[in-house]
Amino acid sequence: MDPTLPEELVLLQRTVRRFVEERLEPLSRSIEESDAIPRGAIDAMAGAGLFGIGVPEEQGGAGFGKLGYCVAVEQLARTNASLWNVIGGSSGLCGTAIAIGASDELRSRYLPDLLGARRLGAYALSEPGAGSDAGSLRTAAKRDGDDYVVDGAKTFITNAPIADLFIVFATVDAARGAKGITAFVVDRDTPGLTVGKNDEKMGLHGSTTAQLFFTACRVPSRQRIGAEGTGFTLALRTLDLARVGLAAHAVGAAQKLLEASVVHAKSRTQFGRPIATNQAIQWLLADAEIGIHGARLMVYDAASRADRGERITQRAAITKLYATELLGRVADAAVQIHGGIGYMREHWIERAYRDARIYRIYEGTSEIQRLVIASGLLADA
Repeated sequence: MDPTLPEELVLLQRTVRRFVEERLEPLSRSIEESDAIPRGAIDAMAGAGLFGIGVPEEQGGAGFGKLGYCVAVEQLARTNASLWNVIGGSSGLCGTAIAIGASDELRSRYLPDLLGARRLGAYALSEPGAGSDAGSLRTAAKRDGDDYVVDGAKTFITNAPIADLFIVFATVDAARGAKGITAFVVDRDTPGLTVGKNDEKMGLHGSTTAQLFFTACRVPSRQRIGAEGTGFTLALRTLDLARVGLAAHAVGAAQKLLEASVVHAKSRTQFGRPIATNQAIQWLLADAEIGIHGARLMVYDAASRADRGERITQRAAITKLYATELLGRVADAAVQIHGGIGYMREHWIERAYRDARIYRIYEGTSEIQRLVIASGLLADA
């Protein structure tokens, strides 16, 4: 626990930690094996306020700000990663897009249900031919009277199989590139929208993803978020905040892996002594501790700046890149320290190792983060 946090966030930290240990972690293995999260677990997280922690009270949230959200997410990382992924996709991405870009009418219609998990949301940006290059997406939205007719496909959409609504990014004019991209809220039961089969993934079992297919899907113009052509800016603003949350989860996951590695290193005996006495093991542990400390400070700094109203694009990219690559190194070290047992499915270390790999890909690959960082450095060049 971090004593430098405000007292109310230290209390939040302890409360979420206890909830995770008592209510969520006992479900962790069954979620992995069944590749599904029980609805009761989602309801329990909603009852604990976890879907609305970072949202202002006037919008129906708990009002802890982005720093509070990151503090909670770090503790949620101490169990199966898919549990937070449901929150991240629903309120973290879908809810944030509505909160920062939608009209009061759309906010009042959707946010209360999202923050209470009575409805689940998803964020549909990536396409089969437009992942990192989101500005080149091809899903089209053609105006037809009071509606838009949407045609196209989205891919790797977190929560798609269980979502009740989607934030969909489509272009109203492909010739305008990113300036033609427009965002819409699309309900799951909208005619012309089809959700594909659940993807089979390396990790994050329990967190469902799927493709979306739009065929002459009529979306009322009142479902548009902001003006035409403002969708790309909304997508980037949403991702700025989401990347910091993802970094917070990486920090929490790395912290748990480090703690388990310390315990194992002290108890595992080889050649008549604990492996913790070997300098090679000590250095792995020390490097993990140094990296986690730095990543946590980056997360708290970026989140605090967001709470002050600063634009954090550059810092979010730095934080996401550093924290997620750190997690990859710590997960690898944890398997190495645990040896054979760390490679076995009977131990959660193996699951954590697989789950960690996606962090360097989704919500902007490590390579894209480096481009964002360099672009900021060279902006005046």
